[in-house]
Amino acid sequence: MKFFLLIVVFLPFISFAQCDKVFVSGRVVDTLRPQSFYNLMVINRTTGRGIFGQPDGYFSVYVRPNDKIALSTKEYPIYEFTAKPDSNCQCQVIAYIEKLPQQVQEVVVKPLKTLEQIKEERKNLVLRETRQVTGIEALQSPITALYQAFSKKEQNKRWIAEQKYKDDQRQVVKELLRLYVAYEIIEMEETEFDDFIIFLNADPDFLKTAAEMELVLFIKDKFEHFKLIRRK
Repeated sequence: MKFFLLIVVFLPFISFAQCDKVFVSGRVVDTLRPQSFYNLMVINRTTGRGIFGQPDGYFSVYVRPNDKIALSTKEYPIYEFTAKPDSNCQCQVIAYIEKLPQQVQEVVVKPLKTLEQIKEERKNLVLRETRQVTGIEALQSPITALYQAFSKKEQNKRWIAEQKYKDDQRQVVKELLRLYVAYEIIEMEETEFDDFIIFLNADPDFLKTAAEMELVLFIKDKFEHFKLIRRK
């Protein structure tokens, strides 16, 4: 009788020792909201293998006893556990998970400039002069003239001034485009501004002196052409 009781007591341990494989099954559950888990992965960290779970959060897989299992779902923390078999060589898991806090990208809101402000900026567009010896001065100081013509330092100064002038032009046109988009004169994403400004190729003198209506008609006409080319 005592021998029989010993067998009954140790039976679960005997069964545990005989488990070559463990049937792991279960479900992941969002604790705050109903959710579909179309990207649920069941990963056996011990063997490095993985399978997909079901969209409703259920999963099942055969593993070895004490394998390390990870449940991975996009935008959720990884849930990990050890596959410990019961007396039927099974391991059932209910994984309660909460979605990771959403990281919101910082958005900088820039106030729109008025037409008067932009008009003033247009008038102030000017290429910063880098003094260059010419004419009679060049004859009087040929060494200085040659230095300015061929010196890399002087060439770089002129190039920087030109690039600054072009960048100022681009910024003014961007402010105009933001205003035109806000007033629904044109329909364009800000990510398209740079491409459109290159296509626009506005003459600097026209940009400085044009009347508001001339600018609107010019940019609107160019924008229609820009859209047509994009569609093709």
